[in-house]
Amino acid sequence: MGPVQGDSNTNINGKEQNNSNNDTIMPKEMYQAPACLKIPLTPPRKLLMGPGPSTVPPRILAASAIPLIGHMHPEMYQVMDEIKAGIQYVFQTQNELTLAISGAGHAAMEAAVCNLIEDGDVLVSFVAGMWGERFAEIGERHRAVTHRISKPLGSVFTLEEIEEALKSKKPTVMFIAQSESTGTILQPIEGIGELCRRYGTLLVVDSVASLGGTPMFMDEWGIDVLYAGSQKALNCPPGASPISFSQRARDKIAKRKTKVTSFYLDTNELANYWGCDAGPRRYHHTGPISTLFALREGLAILAEEGLEKSWEKHRRISRLMWEGVEALGLELFVKDEKHRLPTLTGIKIPTGVDWKKVCQYAMNTYKIEIAGGLGPESIGKLWRIGAMGYNATEHNVNTVLRVLSEGIKQCKITE
Repeated sequence: MGPVQGDSNTNINGKEQNNSNNDTIMPKEMYQAPACLKIPLTPPRKLLMGPGPSTVPPRILAASAIPLIGHMHPEMYQVMDEIKAGIQYVFQTQNELTLAISGAGHAAMEAAVCNLIEDGDVLVSFVAGMWGERFAEIGERHRAVTHRISKPLGSVFTLEEIEEALKSKKPTVMFIAQSESTGTILQPIEGIGELCRRYGTLLVVDSVASLGGTPMFMDEWGIDVLYAGSQKALNCPPGASPISFSQRARDKIAKRKTKVTSFYLDTNELANYWGCDAGPRRYHHTGPISTLFALREGLAILAEEGLEKSWEKHRRISRLMWEGVEALGLELFVKDEKHRLPTLTGIKIPTGVDWKKVCQYAMNTYKIEIAGGLGPESIGKLWRIGAMGYNATEHNVNTVLRVLSEGIKQCKITE
C-alpha cells in the first residue's frame, strides 16, 4: 500500500484544494485506502459445531441489528436491567452485583482476579486444562502468591483434594472451572463453597462452556464469583460476559487497601453503571450496545425455554452424540459419563488418522466446524464437538457424525 504523489494544493482524490481557510497542511504523500475494504464483506455461512462461538440464531441476529440507541439513554438502562435479571436467573442468584462485562470471557476472568486480589494475597488455582492455568497466570500478573494444584487433562478434583489444598495453602481466593472445555470435563461444584467458607476462602467458578447446558446454582452452592461467556449455549456473539459477585466478595473488595488495578474492570465503577448501587447512574464506558441487545435476546430465549428444559435437552442431545461416537468405533475422551460436559464432547483421535485434515475436510466440504484440541496438553489428542443451545438438535448431531465418519475415511495417514 504505497503513497499517492501530489502537491500541497492537491487532495487525495487528485482535485485542487484551497487551504486558505484550513489550518491543516496536507502532506505531499498520503497512503491509499486498502483495496480489500472496497470489496463487499461476504463471509460464508457455517455450522459452528466446535467449542464456541456457536451458531447465532436468526432471532438473536435480528436483535443485534436493531438501530442503536445511546448507551446512557433510559431505554438502554432498561435493557441492561433486563440483562441483569436474566443473568440472575441463569446463575440462580439474587446477588445485587450482577452484570455483563464489556468483553470476552477473559475479561470476566480478569475482573474476578483484579477485584479480589491485592499484592500478596494467596490464590489457589485447580488446573486440569488451559483455564485453570490461565487463571493462575492472570493471578501472578496481579501479584498474587499463586499455587497450582494440577491433574492431567480430563481429570476432576475431589472434595478431599480441594480441602487439603485449602488447609495447607490457606488461600484468599480459589479458582476452579465447572467447564474445563480443553478437556471437555464437567467438574462437580456442589460442596466446594461450603469448604471455602470453612477455611475463609472466596470461591471463583468458570462456567463459560457449561452455562445453560447443565445445572448451576450460584447461591445454593456458595459461589462467590461466577462468570460465563455469551457465545456458547447462549448463542450470542462474543463480547459481553455475565458475571456476579456475592456479598462476601463485595465485602472483600470494600476492604481493599489499594485501588482495583483496572479502572475498566473495577466493580466499584461497574456497579454504578449497571444500576447495582443506590446512586444515580454515571458514565463509566460506552457499552457494546448491539452486543448487549443480542445478549438480552439470548437470555430471553433461555428464559422462555426454562432452565430445566434446557438442561434436559442438552443431556438428551449429548447422549445421542456419545452413542453415535461409540457406534463409529471411536473412544470418548472422558470415560465417566457424569463427568462429561453435556455441551461439548471430546473424542480421542484414532491411530492412523490425520486429525487436522479431518477438521479441514469438514470445513472445506461442508462448512461445518469440528475442532481439535486447545493448548499443549490437548492438541493432537482429541476432537471437540459442541452442541450448544440452538445447535443442540438431533439433526445437527447426526450431520456432524456423518461428516466426521467421512473425514476419518478420507484422511488416513499414509506412510
